[in-house]
Amino acid sequence: QVQFVESGGGLAQSGGSLRLSCVASGFSLRYYAIGWFRQAPGKEREGVSCISSDAGSTYYTESAKGRFTISKDNANNTVYLQMNDLKPEDTAVYYCAADHVECTYFSGIYHNRDADDYDYWGQGTQVTVSS
Repeated sequence: QVQFVESGGGLAQSGGSLRLSCVASGFSLRYYAIGWFRQAPGKEREGVSCISSDAGSTYYTESAKGRFTISKDNANNTVYLQMNDLKPEDTAVYYCAADHVECTYFSGIYHNRDADDYDYWGQGTQVTVSS
């Protein structure tokens, strides 16, 4: 059975940190690029970061660059998103998604594909940042 489960969300203060995890079962992350997305209330889901299947390349959107770090442990089938210097505008439900296509980007900035193009999605984890 394929599962993709996020954890690590919660409440943080502005300037604080959280580390999100996404554990896969039923498929191997070494064959997939992984994207992190978020969706705030009333807004569309947006990409945040992406890591290549071999974990050798990482990409971020402008909002995440310099504050978030994506990493991937293929041996343990887990992807992480370390989020530092959190801001209230980071409040959202965060999702991970597996893609058989490598990360798409433009001028070094992550440019996510349509949600339907991703193979597997996690259920999401809530991140709330208070000011």
